[in-house]
Amino acid sequence: MGLGLTSYREALDFLYARTTGAWKLGLERVEAFLALLGNPHQAMPVLHVAGTNGKGSVCASLEAMLRARGLRVAKYTSPHLVDFRERFIVDGRPVAPERIVGFVGRWTSDVERLGATFFEATTAMAFEFFREDRVDVAVIETGLGGRLDATNVVSPLVAGVTNIGIDHVEYLGATREAIAAEKAGIFKPGVPAVIGEPDEAIGGLLARAAHARGATPVRIVYPGGGPVDVLVSAEGTEFTLQGRRWRTPLVGRHQAANATVALAMARELPPEYAVDDDAAARGLARAFVPGRFQRVGRYIFDVAHNPAGARVLADTLGQAAAGQAITAVVSVLGDKDWRGILAALAPRVRRFILTIAPTSPPSRTWSLPEPLAYADGAGWDAIVVRDFDRALALAAQAGGTILVTGSFHTVGDAMARLEVSPTSG
Repeated sequence: MGLGLTSYREALDFLYARTTGAWKLGLERVEAFLALLGNPHQAMPVLHVAGTNGKGSVCASLEAMLRARGLRVAKYTSPHLVDFRERFIVDGRPVAPERIVGFVGRWTSDVERLGATFFEATTAMAFEFFREDRVDVAVIETGLGGRLDATNVVSPLVAGVTNIGIDHVEYLGATREAIAAEKAGIFKPGVPAVIGEPDEAIGGLLARAAHARGATPVRIVYPGGGPVDVLVSAEGTEFTLQGRRWRTPLVGRHQAANATVALAMARELPPEYAVDDDAAARGLARAFVPGRFQRVGRYIFDVAHNPAGARVLADTLGQAAAGQAITAVVSVLGDKDWRGILAALAPRVRRFILTIAPTSPPSRTWSLPEPLAYADGAGWDAIVVRDFDRALALAAQAGGTILVTGSFHTVGDAMARLEVSPTSG
C-alpha cells in the first residue's frame, strides 16, 4: 500500500503536509489527478455552491431536502471542525477512516508527482468516494473563489452563489466586484444559475457574468423575491416565501436568506431530481450545520471568520440571545480582518478572552498584543490568555453564555476539548 500507511493518523499527516505554502489556484493538477482516477466527478449529478458566507448552510439545506425526497445524497464541504471525515458525508454519515487510509496509500506517489495540493487531493478523494457509493446526487461546496477552485471541474445541474463579501483578498481581489467575478466562474453554459446576493449592484454583476457564460435560466433572489416576516428564536428561524411559511432549525435572519437560495436551487432541478414543496419543508426542518450558531448548554459555537460573518453573528445574538451576559473566547487567524471581527462583536460581548487555537497554522497565528491594544483603545473589556485550555476554563468560570468564535480552528479545537460532536445535531 504505497508508503505502507497503516493508520488514519499517518494518512492525515501526509495530506496535511500538503497545506504548506501559498494556496495554488488552477484546475490543471486536479484535472490530471481525476483523469488517473477515471474522472469520478463525471459519474454523478452535482449541485455546486459558491459565495463568501453561507455556503455550508445552503449545502446542508440542499442535502436535507434531497434526502427528504428519497435520494441517496453526498455532500462535500470544507474545512472540517474536529474530524477530517466531516468533509465527506454520504447519507448523513462521514466516510469510514479506513477508506481515507486506503485512498492515500494507493495514490500517494501520484499526488506527489503531480504536485497536487491538500485541497486538490481531498476534492478528488471526495468524488472517488461518492462514485464508489453510487450516490444519486452530490452537493459540492467550493473551497476558495470559484473560477479556479478545484471543485470547478464539475458540470452541475444547478450552480448557486450565496453572497459576496471581502475575504481572501490575496487570491480573489480587494473589491467585491473582483471577488464576484471570481465566484461567478462556477456558472456554466446551459446550466441554471441562482444568485443570492442582496446588493442590487453586485447581484446584477453576478447576473451579467452568468449570462455571459451562457447560464440559463438566471434566477436572482433579490430584490422582491426574498424571505419576509422573518422570525428568529433560539430554536431556529421561520420566514414566509412566496406565500408559504417555512422553518429551519438554523438560527439567524441570514439563515432565511440561505434557505431561500437552497429552495431556489432545488426548484431549478430537472424533473428526475425535483423536490416538491412538502419534501423541501420536511428536509429544511432537519438541516444541520455544525459551528453555525450551534448551541450546546451554555456554549454558542460560530465560525465567524470575517467581518461580514461577525456582523451576522452579532445580529443573531441580539435576536436569539438578547439580554444574556456573553463571554467570548476568540482566536482569529492573523491574515484575517480581526479588527473588523472584534468591532462587530463588541456591542454584544461583555468580555473578550483573546487566545490562540492550538491547530492554527503557526504562519497565520495572530499577534496577541495587537488585538489587546486595539480592544483597550476601544474601551472593551478584554484579556489575553494564550493557553487555549486555560481560556476555555476561565470562560466557564464566568456566569452567562460562552461564545466561541473567530475561525474554524477555534471552534473545532473547542468542540474537541468539550466533546461536542460536529456531525450530529
